[in-house]
Amino acid sequence: MIVYAVDKGGEYITPEESLRRHPEGMRSIYVNITNQCTCACTFCLRTLKHMAEEHSLWLKEEPSVELVKAELDAAPWKYISEIVFCGFGEPTMRLDDLKELLGYVKKTHPEVMTRVNTNGLSDLNFNRDTAPDFGGGLLDTISISLNASNAQRYLELTRSRFGIGSFDAMLSFAQHVKKYVPNVVLTVVDHVEDDGEIALCRKICEEKGLSLRVRPYEDS
Repeated sequence: MIVYAVDKGGEYITPEESLRRHPEGMRSIYVNITNQCTCACTFCLRTLKHMAEEHSLWLKEEPSVELVKAELDAAPWKYISEIVFCGFGEPTMRLDDLKELLGYVKKTHPEVMTRVNTNGLSDLNFNRDTAPDFGGGLLDTISISLNASNAQRYLELTRSRFGIGSFDAMLSFAQHVKKYVPNVVLTVVDHVEDDGEIALCRKICEEKGLSLRVRPYEDS
């Protein structure tokens, strides 16, 4: 699935099915543009969650920008409050395409909020400062996976291809991107980390002027 919604209980469904099941209220719509990722997290749904083929987020091939735009055009915009780029891969792997699609959403539906869920390692992936790429009003919220309170624990969990320096690079990106994105949120996953570790993560965020959200764990 390229453009999808998340139903109560964590089922991935089409925006049309979401509207049929829950005609009341606004909803977030998610956009999946790649399977590629620079991490192989031990808790990632890519390997833990079985999905029926018709509801799978695994892409048989990466969709073109024009195909994603066409799927967005067909979405029930009257009921959409937010467009979120996430899915089974790391959306910044296609950074130029991601920026074009964010711009398209803001051009066609400027009232709709935009969010990117990321591992925060795009600086390492592209060997440059990527925070400015998210400026210019393209992005309202960026959600960055903090995952752990220290570099060793982070590497054990994420198995980042960039090694032990990944943790510090992610935090550096999070602080820098605050200049360009109004809402920067770091996340950890409950049941992956215990209360003590989550408290340490919260302290890191407080010290750096960042927000922390504890995400619910999904294993099925």
